[in-house]
Amino acid sequence: MRLVHAIQDRRRRGLGIRENYGRSLRTRQGKTCSLVTQMIQPVQDVFLLRSPWTDDLRDLLSSVEEDLLIGCPYIKRAGTEHILSQLSRRGLLNETRVGIITDLRPESVLAGSMDLDALTELGGYIPNFHLTHLPGIHAKVYVADVKMAIVTSGNLTHSGLRGNVEYGVALRQKTVVSQIRGDFEGFESLGAGISREDAAALSVEMQDLKKLFSRAQKSIKQQARKLFEERLEKTHVQLLRRRVSAGTPNSVFADTIKFLLLKGPLRTEQMHPLIQAIHPDLCDDSVDRTIDGVNFGKKWKHQVRTAQQHLKRQGEISFDGERWSLERPRQQ
Repeated sequence: MRLVHAIQDRRRRGLGIRENYGRSLRTRQGKTCSLVTQMIQPVQDVFLLRSPWTDDLRDLLSSVEEDLLIGCPYIKRAGTEHILSQLSRRGLLNETRVGIITDLRPESVLAGSMDLDALTELGGYIPNFHLTHLPGIHAKVYVADVKMAIVTSGNLTHSGLRGNVEYGVALRQKTVVSQIRGDFEGFESLGAGISREDAAALSVEMQDLKKLFSRAQKSIKQQARKLFEERLEKTHVQLLRRRVSAGTPNSVFADTIKFLLLKGPLRTEQMHPLIQAIHPDLCDDSVDRTIDGVNFGKKWKHQVRTAQQHLKRQGEISFDGERWSLERPRQQ
């Protein structure tokens, strides 16, 4: 319930968003700035971002004082070095909380799009570093306190910052930034916290997996492929254990149901794809795992139903015969 209250409070602080929709946008003037682009230049709160957007990321990092929050599925050393460089230059390594929400599944590491070593090293320099594993993360969002937010297609990689054609917006209006932060603090609470020690251990495991993966690709021997698949499953199991270290899948689903219902009533069949998108590892229809006596996989819809009934008995949600709704806290 505390999670719901916190998110509701953040949303109330962000109710002034719509009154600013009528404002025009400003783009950063390039060498081939058109007349139309020049006409929409003067504005204060919204900036269009085009590749490369490293200068815009530097602006955001330069405005951080207390809390940097990042949601991004792919992160490599080129990105973590930007964070480390800016916070170090400003003497804020010991002062700033850095929260990163990302996808640590081994497939990302094997594909070369995630650098766990770089994240582990970054955490070594920042005492107040929080790494969260949320497999459903696909957004690329960067938030500096409640001063500035960037919402973009660009990952925190060299290609995402400089090489690819990326596009996005930077926002400086406090009410908008507050709501973005509130949303992603909510997503952060739904993931699994990964300590620096666990990240380092996972990194070692991933390096071994990479070697086995390379051997399995080059070899036609069934034994090499079998060994790789066994180690891959072992790594998945380790991450699943971390995902529910603070509770069962039922408790994870209960928090997620409350989070989703903050936006309004939903039918169960509407909830299912939303929950599966946030927790694809807990809602995998293709497998049926039992880890430490806890079931993961094909029975996830049954677990969602159990979570719904538990929340209903607790008076936290209600069902009108068609849709589920969040019970608003009573005024004291």
